[in-house]
Amino acid sequence: MEQAILTGHQPVNNINVYYEFYPNQTSEKTFVLLHGFLSSTFTYRHLITLLKEEYQVLSIDLPPFGKSQKCNRYVYSYKNLAQTVIKLTESLGLKNMTFIGHSMGGQIVLNILHMMPELADKAILLCSSAYLKRSKLPLILTSYLPYFHLFVKYWFARTGVKKNLQDALYNHSIINEEMINGYLQPFLEDEIFVALTRMIRDREGDLPVEVLNQIKTPCLLLWGDHDKSIPLDLGKKLNRDLTNSELIILKDTGHALPEERPIEVFKYIKSFIDQTAAEA
Repeated sequence: MEQAILTGHQPVNNINVYYEFYPNQTSEKTFVLLHGFLSSTFTYRHLITLLKEEYQVLSIDLPPFGKSQKCNRYVYSYKNLAQTVIKLTESLGLKNMTFIGHSMGGQIVLNILHMMPELADKAILLCSSAYLKRSKLPLILTSYLPYFHLFVKYWFARTGVKKNLQDALYNHSIINEEMINGYLQPFLEDEIFVALTRMIRDREGDLPVEVLNQIKTPCLLLWGDHDKSIPLDLGKKLNRDLTNSELIILKDTGHALPEERPIEVFKYIKSFIDQTAAEA
């Protein structure tokens, strides 16, 4: 029998957030999935297929990406994005959550663990953003120029979805039209580039070492050995700075773990959940 899926837009924290919720009557565990920069819940489609058979799953389009609202009045800081996720889970009445974050989504998960450690029992970080500084002042000031969003659009058109996927994947043979179109879809309207311009100003940089050291939530770090976006050395440093973490390295793998290794990622997640449950 086909499992139900609840989709929709929820107004939280002054913006409409798109989400997909896959209820599971046999499990009280809910996985909350947060995607990376220039991505959406689309990136988790293979992993969702595996997770929803055993657990409840909530996948969120972080503003301004995917089908969530693109608004230049919203504050696109990691802290505010984390607060938005927290408020969405509260509005849906979710408990017993484990957060999964890929790339930028991993940094937002870390913000959530710092702000409300009681909200999650565990976290899985897939090639998480780490140690990234705030945008330099000249770029921030330039972003206030009229029509700056058109420069952002030009940059995106120049790099292109296919080029971004080639940079993110070790195995280029899995790139197909469905994948290209899925990542391209949210960028066909100009509103996204206006919002990305605002994000350049609002993004405050990744959490400093002293804050990472304070996070005690058990964290599983999964990293590709050929990650060009966030190199493995940063994953090893994050593993040291998160005092209750474990690092697993996936061979012949790039940055886009949910695309390239969904089955292996699922197996490691399940093992991590079962292991920590047995220790409890």
